[in-house]
Amino acid sequence: MVLDLFLIGLVITLYPLPILAFVLVVSAPRGVWKGLVFILAWLGCLVLVIALVMLLTNGEPPPPRSPPSTAALAIKLVLGVGLIVYSERKRRRRKSAAVADGGAARVKPEASKSSITSRTDQATFWSAATLAVLLQPWGMVGLAASTVVEADLSHTESYLALMGFCLLASATLLAMELYMVFSPERAHQALTNLREWLDRHKEPAIVVSCLLLGLWIVGRSLYQLTS
Repeated sequence: MVLDLFLIGLVITLYPLPILAFVLVVSAPRGVWKGLVFILAWLGCLVLVIALVMLLTNGEPPPPRSPPSTAALAIKLVLGVGLIVYSERKRRRRKSAAVADGGAARVKPEASKSSITSRTDQATFWSAATLAVLLQPWGMVGLAASTVVEADLSHTESYLALMGFCLLASATLLAMELYMVFSPERAHQALTNLREWLDRHKEPAIVVSCLLLGLWIVGRSLYQLTS
């Protein structure tokens, strides 16, 4: 459980779309406070999902080979396959778009980025929270939920693993928020550079991260189902 949660949390914290949205949020007027709201909503989603799973399992892992245990593994397998399929579709779509657009593909992101930035400048605290909920990578959160089924709250290690997952999945957002608090001028420049880099590389990053995590989850789930 711990290794799976670590890998899922690592992919979530490095997932480009929430990072890009958070950069835009903290770059807006009163961005530090909006960023804090974004993080609280983000963490709230993770904690709520874990709490619901713990409520269903009563804090005790189901016995091996029992219907609940098998169902959790089957869900993980389906979600892992879904990540692989999503990665491949994303790769093909990106390749087709690059071939079809040619040089024009380099012009469109600038106009899109300007539009997104304008909308984010007008964002309220409520819209920052809503953005955090909508951009949560729910497929990966679902993988975490099906993994948390194995948690045994009678052991301190399980509490530490769950807390560690929530912190790891939020680590990038927390680091950017703290950077903005303690060094706003340098952070603003660094986050602007990060946003430009993400605009160019977010698609391949999504493809690779989803593919690798999907392959890992599928392999682990098949092994646990058949062993």
